[in-house]
Amino acid sequence: MNGIMRIISCLVIVLALSAVPVCHALTPGQAAGVFSLSDVSGKKYDLATVKREPMVVLYFFDALSRPSQEGLLNLDQLSKKYRNADLKVWGITRSSKAQVADFLAKTKPAFPILMDSGTVSDQYQARAILPTVCILGPNLKILDVFQGGGKTMNVMLVRLAERKLQQKQTTIAQAIGQDVARKNPDQTKALMVSGYALLKAGKLSEAEQTFLKLAKGKGESEILGKEGLAAVYAQQGQNDKALRLVQEIEARAPGRAYPHIIKADILYAQNKKQEAKTEYETASKKPEAESYQKTAAYNKLGRLHASVKDYKGSRELYDKAVALDPYNVEAMANKGLSYEKEGKWDQALASYQQGQSANRDDAYSTVLAARALDMLAYQKDAARQERVGKLVKDLSERFRAQRKGPKPQDTWTSPAMVMSFVDFQESGGLSEREGTSIVLTSQLSEQLKASGRVKVVDRVLIDKLLEELNLGSSELADPETSLKLGRVLAARVLGTGTVFNLPQGTLLSMRLIDTETTAVAKVITMPMAAGTPQPQDLFKLNRQILSAIIKEYPLQGYVVEVTDGQAIINLGSDQGVVTGTKFSVIEKGRQIEYKGKQLKTAPVEIGRIEVSKTEPGLSYGRIGTSTRTIAKDDKLVEILEEYKE
Repeated sequence: MNGIMRIISCLVIVLALSAVPVCHALTPGQAAGVFSLSDVSGKKYDLATVKREPMVVLYFFDALSRPSQEGLLNLDQLSKKYRNADLKVWGITRSSKAQVADFLAKTKPAFPILMDSGTVSDQYQARAILPTVCILGPNLKILDVFQGGGKTMNVMLVRLAERKLQQKQTTIAQAIGQDVARKNPDQTKALMVSGYALLKAGKLSEAEQTFLKLAKGKGESEILGKEGLAAVYAQQGQNDKALRLVQEIEARAPGRAYPHIIKADILYAQNKKQEAKTEYETASKKPEAESYQKTAAYNKLGRLHASVKDYKGSRELYDKAVALDPYNVEAMANKGLSYEKEGKWDQALASYQQGQSANRDDAYSTVLAARALDMLAYQKDAARQERVGKLVKDLSERFRAQRKGPKPQDTWTSPAMVMSFVDFQESGGLSEREGTSIVLTSQLSEQLKASGRVKVVDRVLIDKLLEELNLGSSELADPETSLKLGRVLAARVLGTGTVFNLPQGTLLSMRLIDTETTAVAKVITMPMAAGTPQPQDLFKLNRQILSAIIKEYPLQGYVVEVTDGQAIINLGSDQGVVTGTKFSVIEKGRQIEYKGKQLKTAPVEIGRIEVSKTEPGLSYGRIGTSTRTIAKDDKLVEILEEYKE
């Protein structure tokens, strides 16, 4: 009888359990379950529609429970204060419509509050414990799950600050960390995140003060503070102070990874590359590190493997970096570049698009994705391949024979100004990014072409020619080789230079070289933030290049026809002539004989022409005051004194 009762009891339990939805544990890395919910006004929200968002926070709470609302209200304050922080939050509750309406009236949240009958809460295991918070990353992958209020919400906020730091959103990361640390002095990691956000933003003095405060504590606080101070001193170029702290931390906390990364960065900048590699490898094996720190070791090791053409090994390391930091667009782009070098453009594109999903504002991912798309289109365009192939064959023969193209019959009239960029050399420290030169020159090329004054040699053509000639970066570092390349490409100006990776940022040194005379037309030096070309930097650089080209190579041409005070000239929009361009009409200077020598005066201006209309190969202009009648075949020179950078 007892046996029968036990069986019946088990059946009752099984039946009871079968009425409750069975939920698998929410695990970071798995795909979030999609759903559709509505707010109190009936507006529908579908999670699938925000798949391309870099981050979404799902906050399950009770509208009557202040403790379960606390984290949500913190997020609301952040959303309202930092409206550009891309903080997308959805509040989800099983509370009644009346309770939710009351909550909305009192708090007026900056994000939607969605009504759930229980299905979604069950799906996310958010029925028994509230609040439950899920941080979703790119492509709606679960990054973090938190359950319970109080201290757990502080942990959630610190983790959110870390995620924002990974996204390079330093302002909000610093604000969250500082706020949590102020309310909870025992939250050392909150203050640490605030310090690294300040460091990432280049606010070294404030970062130093934050880490000094941490270092005054005991145990973990002291170690974390001294790690941060070592990073600050390294960025300030105070290597001795940084290395002393690194040595102290290694002795007291041998499991920490970050000191080895700091040491490796210093060694690499001192050209001790093998020693640096050893330190990066040591860091990658250490058990104790913040995710946004250790990921740097994997990424930089990946770059070192790629530099010796171990592309498969480099990609394995880049994948480890992204597994730790789903917003590591540097590793994603570096992985794409490794595929490029093997001609695997479809896989390269996938890596760049992954970076775009993680950070849609990342200039590298955008430029490199466009380049990959162009190459994939080229591979499908048989006619274009044939044209480029013939041109590459001709150019490669010229390069090997050191022959220039045919000399034009008209040596006075300015041809279209053609410029070519050669990949820049990299010097100094090991940056997180590969491909700075490609991104920089690609963006500059677009801006220069848009000006109408400069034509830039197609990057596909350059890549194919380099491939045909088997020229790599080491060969192109030779000035004579790069000049020969510029000449056969019919480029009058060659842009080349060096990217110096310094502790406090990146310094670009660009040289504009005349391929005919080998003279340096312009040297441009410009600091950039950590190697990433910013729009304002690119604009300034573009203006300096244009200024140098206009001043060094003023347009020259001829008068083609004169009718009723109007002149037609043999220069047009193809050469960069625009409405308002002014020309001097000139004639030869006088010959003077003095003590047996023939001296020649400068050309004499006899009149001016201002362009009123342009076409591709010619322009029309109004003739101003002149000392004689302007006639066909009179020479013209562009007037430059009114041009300003």
